[in-house]
Amino acid sequence: MIKGFAAGLVTVMALAAGAPAHAADAPTDPAAKKVRAFYDVLVDTMKGGAKLGIQGRYNKLKPAVEAAFNLPAMTQFAVGPTWAKFSAADQKSLIEAFERLTVSNYAKNFDSYNNQQFVVLPTVINRAPDKVVQSEMRPPKGDAIKFNYRMRDAGGGDWKVIDVFLAGFTSQLALRRSEFSTTVEKDGAPGLIKKMNQVSDNTMKG
Repeated sequence: MIKGFAAGLVTVMALAAGAPAHAADAPTDPAAKKVRAFYDVLVDTMKGGAKLGIQGRYNKLKPAVEAAFNLPAMTQFAVGPTWAKFSAADQKSLIEAFERLTVSNYAKNFDSYNNQQFVVLPTVINRAPDKVVQSEMRPPKGDAIKFNYRMRDAGGGDWKVIDVFLAGFTSQLALRRSEFSTTVEKDGAPGLIKKMNQVSDNTMKG
C-alpha cells in the first residue's frame, strides 16, 4: 500500500524535478520565508545532484526538511486516531521512519535542474490558526504546477509545514492516512514502521 502511494507521489513530484529557485521572489511573511528557505536548499542540492548522489542529497536535505516541516505533527495526522494508543517509543520510531520516507523522496526525485523555477507567490492565505503559502513550479514551457503548503506556528513564530497540497489541492497527508490505514489496523506501529523503512530502502537504491 505504501509503496503504491510512494509511486504515485513520485509521478507528481517528478514533474518538478530539476526546478531552480526563482531569484526574484523575496517573501516577507514568516511562513512564506520558511518555504523560500527550503526551496533554496533544495535547488542548491539539485545543482550538485549528480555529484552528490542520492545519499549526498539525502544528507544535505535532511536538516532542511527538519527545519521546514513539522514532522511529529505530520506523522500523527498521517497515522490517525490510533496514534494516541501507541507507546512513546513507537511514536518516536514512527516519526523517524516518516522523516526518512519524506527526505528520501526528495533526494530521489529532485536530483538535477534544467531551467524550471520554484516561485513563492506573494499572497499568503490566512486560515487561522494556519497559513497557506502558495508556490508554483514554472517549467520553461507549459503550465505551472502548484505546490501549496499549509503552515502552523510551532512556537515562537516558527512556522512549519503541516501538509503539502500537490497540484494545489491534493493533500499529501490525506493520501498518506488512506494508504497507512490498512497497515496500522492490521500490524500496528511495528508494521507501519517496517513498511515505511522498506519503501525508503528501495528509494535510496537510486
